Amino acid sequence: MASPSSSQSSPQPSLLVFSGGTAFNGVVEEMKKFTTRVAHVLPVSDDGGSTAEIVRVLGGPAVGDIRSRCLRLADESTSEALAVRRLLGHRLPLVADDAKSEWYGASILGVFGMLSKRYDRYNIVEGEHSLWKGVSKPYRETIRSFLVYFQHQILMRSEDKFSFSNGSIGNFFFAGARIFFQSLDAAIFLFSRVSDIPTESLVLPVISTNDRLTLGCELWNGGIIRGQNEISHPNFGSMEPVNKGNTLVPALPYRIKRVFYMSSEGRNSLHQVFPLPNPAVLDQLRCVDCIIYGMGSLFTSICPSLVLTGIGETIASRTCPKILLLNGTHDRETNGFLASWFVTAITDALNRTYGDHENSIRNNPSQYINTVLVPRAGAIPVDLDALKTQGISNVVVVDSIRDPRVGVMFEPKSLIQILDKLLSE
Repeated sequence: MASPSSSQSSPQPSLLVFSGGTAFNGVVEEMKKFTTRVAHVLPVSDDGGSTAEIVRVLGGPAVGDIRSRCLRLADESTSEALAVRRLLGHRLPLVADDAKSEWYGASILGVFGMLSKRYDRYNIVEGEHSLWKGVSKPYRETIRSFLVYFQHQILMRSEDKFSFSNGSIGNFFFAGARIFFQSLDAAIFLFSRVSDIPTESLVLPVISTNDRLTLGCELWNGGIIRGQNEISHPNFGSMEPVNKGNTLVPALPYRIKRVFYMSSEGRNSLHQVFPLPNPAVLDQLRCVDCIIYGMGSLFTSICPSLVLTGIGETIASRTCPKILLLNGTHDRETNGFLASWFVTAITDALNRTYGDHENSIRNNPSQYINTVLVPRAGAIPVDLDALKTQGISNVVVVDSIRDPRVGVMFEPKSLIQILDKLLSE
């Protein structure tokens, strides 16, 4: 297997991965040993959990998926790097009052001196929490300055009472930096430097924007669902961590026909908007050695990055390996799907088949995907004949593991070994 320390005569392969902020994270650690030349392309339309609260009060794009991937890519080689990662990866308690106490400390919340002493050591925003231990003064001052700026921003919007329940410190830092710089890209750059992500590892929002983005989907019966969270895993306003494997979530009444972007106040397809893709994503697509569609929520994690004008055209123009990592289990979005249906959904998204027909293209599935990797013993039926009809004959079974929460998953080392082999051919 290739190594990040390989000589210049054997450079690391360059990859671009379309994914969301959860499912592909389990592979990132192992992939870093194979190559650090990876462009991670992520959607910015998440509207669930603590991310939704930040967007509700402060506006702007969702940063939860980006923060999640940045933390996975962060350096772990020193005690300070681990301390920074621990701080930015911390979540406040689910109970709102406890969360507020941990964020502010009783110096703000408490009335009595005894209560203040009790909570002083929990004060995150003032830099007095035990999470700051091991973070040197330069890092501490940099991180804390943007947490304070975030705090200032929510206080300025006192009419929109902010809930700290289950809040992510990394999300707060990201939001503060984005608003200060008025740039999501600048916030990502700062986060990457603070967490010491390798310079050749890129975390790219598929849309570079400072505005709020809302995802919508059209069902095959013509119905419209507004919001990524409502499409994928409605939690009825709960701030609890999302469990996409939750069998209590009701099934969709009809299958998803397409996803699209809509105005923040829009309620139907008449309010569709057409944001442009991040130019950096198109630049990477033109030059990487391999394009990967990661496992995860097909319609809310992968397709939002594919429906933008220029993405399909650029991928179709490349002759490199284009690899689909098939999910190991069904979810609310893909209940009953066969492997070829995943290919069809990705093809339709890249072709922009439905919606504005004047903006659609007509490329074949094999122009977007030429290899499918399948986790062994996965729940998605692999219909080989249908895949061959789509022009895809290279289907490779990869060793898997079973996670008690989400079911069958790729075994990370085996997956990276297969990718290494495919890129070496």
